[in-house]
Amino acid sequence: MTEFVAGHLGARLAIHRMGEGRPVVLLHGLFSSAQTNWIRFGTAAHLVDAGFEAIMPDLRAHGDSDAPHDPSAYPPDVLVQDTLALVEALGLSDYDLCGFSLGARTALAAVLAGLTPRRLVLGGMGLEGLGEWARRTAFFTEAIDHYGSFKHGDPQYVAQQFMKSQKVDRVAMKLLLASVEDIAPEALSAIPMPTLVVCGDQDQDNGSAPALAAALPDASHAEIPGTHMSSVTQPEFGETIARFLTA
Repeated sequence: MTEFVAGHLGARLAIHRMGEGRPVVLLHGLFSSAQTNWIRFGTAAHLVDAGFEAIMPDLRAHGDSDAPHDPSAYPPDVLVQDTLALVEALGLSDYDLCGFSLGARTALAAVLAGLTPRRLVLGGMGLEGLGEWARRTAFFTEAIDHYGSFKHGDPQYVAQQFMKSQKVDRVAMKLLLASVEDIAPEALSAIPMPTLVVCGDQDQDNGSAPALAAALPDASHAEIPGTHMSSVTQPEFGETIARFLTA
């Protein structure tokens, strides 16, 4: 089922829902969508089978959500404000929160901004990816600015091809990237809930996942097969998240 809610400053956000039971909000990664990140490879189905309702927004400038070209639609940390608006609009009070890559960074920042999920899952994220987001922004901005020029073997080639497959609105995406702010490592001590850091065994895109788990007050680290791109396609991804949320 798909519905729409108003995000920050009135942007229309698409929300995809599966299953019945305890709500778990799932925030996808950069250039992706709920369909690609959570539904296509069975992660949402694993959670539904474990007794959860999967609530999966398309982030602003992604999927079926609005992708405005007005710079004023992208104030600092607008994705965090969208997440707060989504939780309020859906009336969620007792729920879990999960994100992958940019979605993990958004989920963590939303907790720092006041959300109180029962449990938190951070997928495809390491300590350095939170505090050095400007470096990642520069990488993806270059992929946008020189889209179509990268050849197989170039560092930005995979990002370019993924943007192509997802039909990314590059104007909106560049504005969105500039709105994402760093999270200082010392802020992590304020995350109170049990947290799972789950990352592919070949994924170093956002730094060290074990270091991130160690920096959080109540966190565990789980390693699954795959790179940053392939780990979300593995059944172990959904299985590991479901196991943590039902423990």
